[in-house]
Amino acid sequence: MSPTIVKSDQEWQEQLTSEQYHITRKHGTERAFTGRYHDCDKDGTYHCVCCGAALFGSQDKFDSGTGWPSFTLPLDETAVSTKSDRSFFMVRTEVHCSQCEAHLGHVFEDGPVDAGGLRYCINSASLDLVAEDAG
Repeated sequence: MSPTIVKSDQEWQEQLTSEQYHITRKHGTERAFTGRYHDCDKDGTYHCVCCGAALFGSQDKFDSGTGWPSFTLPLDETAVSTKSDRSFFMVRTEVHCSQCEAHLGHVFEDGPVDAGGLRYCINSASLDLVAEDAG
């Protein structure tokens, strides 16, 4: 599936903070326990910081103890895409936004068994939380 939103590196750099650009466009990662959403418990929907696509729901977020926001599944099967990542002498599965190919994080098979066994380990800097109204 090809991305529907394509921009030049310069356009992404103008839109994003340096941290967001490094993580989403250059496949970086934030340090554990430093992201704004790793311990967030607000209800809402997490969107891609690059294109605004809805990616994950707070109802599927859990505390994995890893220091990154963790989810058991995306909002729907087309919200994210995956590919093999063989960097740093490891084999992992990288997670991208399906609309703009922003690097979000990785998915691992060590999540809660009762929720399918997956742990989407996502960088806070790749997300924007749209909180549900409390009223």
